[in-house]
Amino acid sequence: MKFCLILFAVTGLITPVSADTLTDNYPKNPKIDAINYTFRISLSDVTDEIRVRETIDIRYLAAGVTSLRLDLIKASEKLGNKGMLVSKVVSEGESLTFTHKNDVLTIQLPAPSSHNQKSSYTISYKGIPATGLIIANNKYDDRTFFSDNWPNKARNWLATIDHPYDKASCEFVVTAPGHYQVVSNGLMMEETNLANGMRLTHWKQSVPIATWLYVLGVARFAVQYVGDFNGKSIQTWVYPQDREAGFYDFAIPTRSALEYYSNQVGPFSYEKLANIQSNSVGGGMEAASAILYGDNSVVGDRNERWRNVVIHEIAHQWFGNAVTEYDWDDVWLSEGFATYFTLLFIAHQYGHDAFLEGLAKSKKRVDDFYRTHPDYRIVHDNLSDMSKVTSSQTYQKGSWVLHMLRGVVGTDNFWKGIRSYYKKYKDANATTADFRREMEEASGMNLEYFFTQWLYKGGALKYKGTWHYNSQKKEVTVLLDQVQTDGSFFKMPLELGIYGPDQKQHHIKKLQMDEKSKQYTFSLDFVPEKMVIDPNSWVLMDADFKEKH
Repeated sequence: MKFCLILFAVTGLITPVSADTLTDNYPKNPKIDAINYTFRISLSDVTDEIRVRETIDIRYLAAGVTSLRLDLIKASEKLGNKGMLVSKVVSEGESLTFTHKNDVLTIQLPAPSSHNQKSSYTISYKGIPATGLIIANNKYDDRTFFSDNWPNKARNWLATIDHPYDKASCEFVVTAPGHYQVVSNGLMMEETNLANGMRLTHWKQSVPIATWLYVLGVARFAVQYVGDFNGKSIQTWVYPQDREAGFYDFAIPTRSALEYYSNQVGPFSYEKLANIQSNSVGGGMEAASAILYGDNSVVGDRNERWRNVVIHEIAHQWFGNAVTEYDWDDVWLSEGFATYFTLLFIAHQYGHDAFLEGLAKSKKRVDDFYRTHPDYRIVHDNLSDMSKVTSSQTYQKGSWVLHMLRGVVGTDNFWKGIRSYYKKYKDANATTADFRREMEEASGMNLEYFFTQWLYKGGALKYKGTWHYNSQKKEVTVLLDQVQTDGSFFKMPLELGIYGPDQKQHHIKKLQMDEKSKQYTFSLDFVPEKMVIDPNSWVLMDADFKEKH
């Protein structure tokens, strides 16, 4: 299960280092660019073994490359004899030498590459996937085939550069028994009944995406074409037993979310948007143009929980899918963004109170995680254990970081930076440093301190303070201390809400908290009834703030 959405889910600075300058646990090869994968896959009801004939189109970005490295899990006793066995690799009619060791397929090129050379390779292999493609009965005991590639499991059944930094278009040409329907990324190009009771279905995704976003669903489906968005089809694919409830649930709020993100961020990248019921995920999986939801996602009542999962996965079509993190260390660029943009849509569609409720529930998740992981940093440092690629901090705290950034730079500058970031890196890859640069250009501010303290360090912000009004001087004195004991320090602007006798907020005073302890004094021409730190919930913090008598 990749995701189950729960919303309402030292003074010196260090300079963050972009992921590509570190020693990466995954051997990236900047000299090789995968352009397109075509997977010709045969499925059967007699066996779980799949047969694949894959063609990969490669562009060499430098001369002198002598081998092509691909990820592919090899069949082994350790996996119960599951995994793939490669029988042949061919290019331009010539069989090529290859090795398949340590789950890496290495193809020896017939000659060293030339700069900008384009070559195609066809790889034949078969096997029973250990994971990645889940072949199992669904909740109605019907046999199904569904992908589960997150985060790096595509290599269990597809020979690819299985890493987010290399994006390519893809085609799935699937031959399966005729009682199944097939859904995948992009547009359906062909559906033909064959003479032997089999059916061939061809889907083509023309926009480059990361391999974890490749999707395949093979099952008995009820399919509804809900409508279109800017000429692109909106579809629902659910089990036939759930036809009525599924068509009802998924009809809302897909179109509204597509419209909101397109208007606020930039154009939707893909050829369609399909919501698909599956048994390979527990919550939602944001595969590009074809989103998977768990077996139990169809309930027939349009409840808030599953509504929010739909919104979150649609937000991913912009962040994570179109703009993809260059490295797993920057996964917050996907999950933190999708979580915050879910809240922004909720504010737009359902009101500011619902937005604040979402922030509050996200803060609770952040606080709960912090209690057992006080040093956890959102941007990883050469993450090696992929089971730890995400946490509530990459989701909920990442969301709060964006919210606080909006508070620091201002809403207009925030949207200016978001749109610039999306436009520049759409259908490509980005790092946290890239995002910071766009926000600095949009705001004209140096945001090094902000990104360092919230993304590259752990800790939690806690204030304790007092306020006092001197009626003779008509003057307020505020004393604030950062009292967290985890060694962290945060430089943050703060709002102080000042309330008059009628309990209405009469004044906002902006404070710059750039020291561990700081006193503020300012004039006020009425007697305040109370004062509140951060009355508009812009900062992820706790505060014990009282009147000093």
